[in-house]
Amino acid sequence: MTSSIFMHPAVLFIVGAMLLPLFKKYNAQKIWLVAVPLLAFLQIRYLPSSFGCVEWLGFKMQFGRVDQLTIVFLHVFTLMALIGSIFGLHVKESGQHASAWLYVAGSLGTTLAGDYLVVFIFWELMAFASVFLVWYRKQKRSIEAGYRYLLVHTTGGLILLGGIFLHYQRVHDLSFVAISPDTATLAEYLIMVGFMLNAAVPPIHAWLPDAYPEATVTGAVFMCAFTTKTAVYVLARGFAGFEALAILGAIMTLYGVFYAVIENDARRILAYHIVSQVGYMVCGVGIGTHMAINGACAHAYAHILYKALLFMGIGSVLEMTGRSKLSELGGLYKYMPFTMLFTVIGGISISGFPLTSGSYHLAETFHLLGFTALGFYLMVKYLTPHDVSNLDLDWFYRRGAGWFMWTARNPVSASNEWISNVYKNVGLRFTMALARALSWFDWEGIDWALDGSARGVVKGGEQVRQFQTGKLQQYIGGAVAALFIILIVVVFI
Repeated sequence: MTSSIFMHPAVLFIVGAMLLPLFKKYNAQKIWLVAVPLLAFLQIRYLPSSFGCVEWLGFKMQFGRVDQLTIVFLHVFTLMALIGSIFGLHVKESGQHASAWLYVAGSLGTTLAGDYLVVFIFWELMAFASVFLVWYRKQKRSIEAGYRYLLVHTTGGLILLGGIFLHYQRVHDLSFVAISPDTATLAEYLIMVGFMLNAAVPPIHAWLPDAYPEATVTGAVFMCAFTTKTAVYVLARGFAGFEALAILGAIMTLYGVFYAVIENDARRILAYHIVSQVGYMVCGVGIGTHMAINGACAHAYAHILYKALLFMGIGSVLEMTGRSKLSELGGLYKYMPFTMLFTVIGGISISGFPLTSGSYHLAETFHLLGFTALGFYLMVKYLTPHDVSNLDLDWFYRRGAGWFMWTARNPVSASNEWISNVYKNVGLRFTMALARALSWFDWEGIDWALDGSARGVVKGGEQVRQFQTGKLQQYIGGAVAALFIILIVVVFI
């Protein structure tokens, strides 16, 4: 069912973000925070299959393409935007809400894009809007994590853009369609790497457990839902059946959970578990069959909901206690019973418990729970917590940022200083000498030529003036003589 009256969901959130300060001024911000995502959610079913087709600078751009794959992600993204906005009603800063909505707009715009140029535009909007959800926490660690996050995603955007340019150079078409593994070239693999970075595929995943735990309470709820799942969507749209994705996805499932179980910070546990869960989705995309893609999409839908619920629960604890390390917490069920209840619901959902969004076959569920209980019983004496260093690839990620800053401060700055000195001592002197030479040429060459020409004209005028007698008869005689001379030349020559 479609309608001729609708607004692009991304535009709806962009306009909504721009109007937030106005509604805050008139004490209507909370109403607006619910109304915009609710409207976006309700109008999804009325979107036409194709819209927003324009031509710009010779490129055909399509801002709207809706099919069965698109509608699944549009539905859960707009639903999550509504849930996240309701969860954040207590936040008074319009800027934080605006950042979240621009982030959602980037995700929705990417999901609806029909060509790579539109994908890139909204892809970058996601990156630059989401970093403010980290910075709005206004702590030193958050500022540093935000800069690292932005640096990594800017690099990923450049890789993506390079792949798009090479792809267009090869096929002269920017349509965002499925790519066959048999015909993929360097261009297509660069595009895939750009998408994989947002999916947090190891070894380019360290930005996620670094940034998500440092985001604001509300910001982390939004971030856990959109960046990685939008990446899963674009991979499913363009790179289904790539064997490399199946292998890397399988690695992700184990890699993320290994680091999650040894973490102490609750939000970092959830961040590593995102890497693990997204691995299942990436693996399904890599397998590429209809059943695998359907399973990846279904898992993405369910994961957005229960992971957001877990981030809400842990975020509530952080908001009330100021702590997120599990070793510093305990007994909170007495003071926060509803938070405990909803966090447990999220936990059993992620465990595939019956009657939850993550559930599957009942017998398999109880088998897994039984093995988990057995493993806990056998290993309980080894589970006494103690502080250890957790060395992940984020060490290289953090060191990489340090190396970048060292390079900027030392070789680059020294080179810039050397070039400046060369310019002052050599370039500036050469420029002044050239200026003096041109000045001499202007005075001695051009002015001499022009002045000489002027003197010649004046002298010639003086000589012509001698023929001016002031007598009309002489002028008429001269004219007649000149006429006869011209006729003789014409006739005889």
